[in-house]
Amino acid sequence: MHGTIHTAFRVEWRPINALESDAAEWRMLAGRAVEANVFYEPSFVLPAAGVFGCNVGAGLVWSRTAPERLLGMFPARIERRRYGLALPLLVGWTHPYAPLGTPLVDPDCSEAVIAAWVDHIERDPRLPKLMLLPYLPAHGPLASAINALIARRGGRSAMFARHARALLVAGSTRENYLEQSVDRKKRKDLRRQRNRLAESGSLSTDVASTPGAVAAAMSEFFSLEARGWKGLAGTAARCDGEIAGIVGGAVIALAGEGKARVVRLCMGGQAVAALVILRSGTSAWCWKIAYDEDYARFSPGVQIVLDATRMLLGDAGLERTDSCATPDHPMIDHIWRERLPLCDHLISFGRGSALKFELACRLKGARRAGFQIAKAARDLLRPR
Repeated sequence: MHGTIHTAFRVEWRPINALESDAAEWRMLAGRAVEANVFYEPSFVLPAAGVFGCNVGAGLVWSRTAPERLLGMFPARIERRRYGLALPLLVGWTHPYAPLGTPLVDPDCSEAVIAAWVDHIERDPRLPKLMLLPYLPAHGPLASAINALIARRGGRSAMFARHARALLVAGSTRENYLEQSVDRKKRKDLRRQRNRLAESGSLSTDVASTPGAVAAAMSEFFSLEARGWKGLAGTAARCDGEIAGIVGGAVIALAGEGKARVVRLCMGGQAVAALVILRSGTSAWCWKIAYDEDYARFSPGVQIVLDATRMLLGDAGLERTDSCATPDHPMIDHIWRERLPLCDHLISFGRGSALKFELACRLKGARRAGFQIAKAARDLLRPR
């Protein structure tokens, strides 16, 4: 552990799996952060650290008041090589089960907290001077604070992998959102499919929210996922006991804090679709979905998203819900009409890192272009 003393803050860099002792203060920061990120909540991070936390630490920014308050948390991985070269980067921590890299920052002093963390990076010889923040919202108060600091200090930045995914922001249209977002013909088709599905058994929508109920619902979720294409591909959580333990453990722990629930569409008491929803503050995430592919012709995945959308719209305490979906998703994009713009944000503040910044920009751009060429070739060769 290494700390830096500032006029108003104390900053330290610690291993991600050594933060349990500060979970209470950490949880309070997560609850009031300028932008919420459930994937940086202690109940999610601590179970995941054992598998995805190699070389991961966190920059912690503390107040110098008595008692101290945690004002900033910046999880990141130190990478000594990038793009096949010895190019050290400090990379914001994301992994296949955490598709958002928004650090937790106190809303009352966002720019000052970010500045204190950057000062620490520049002074700590162990930390790379280039910072890459993947899956960072391109707009919003945190992006504004980062951009203001870059402009004020003469830093350099570049944004890569720009994309947008479906987002639910009800605003003043909570009561008739679905009527406005889904066209009349599609709604009629979905009602017909739901009626056909109900011919096989009575349909009901169930919401598990207590830890015990969530544990049982997650078992059903794992079974549904394993019976589908993910099971055949070997990517279902149940295919890896360690991953299943992380996923189930995190969701159950969050449920104990009122931050997780599993929505199930049941037919004759058996789940034909399940959707895991996580929450932090006034934001939610439709994190994982699974459905019984034997009933695919009745669109059980779409049916449960519609049920969950009505439930989310009815929660006055929620301001927005992130779909966690891929860009241009063929299903959710036609139901949720708002978008969350994201990018990989490369930042340099250090005086001696200009050449490394230029090199990283070129390599990042070339890597992206290579992906686009490979995707185009795959599309051309795909049977039609």
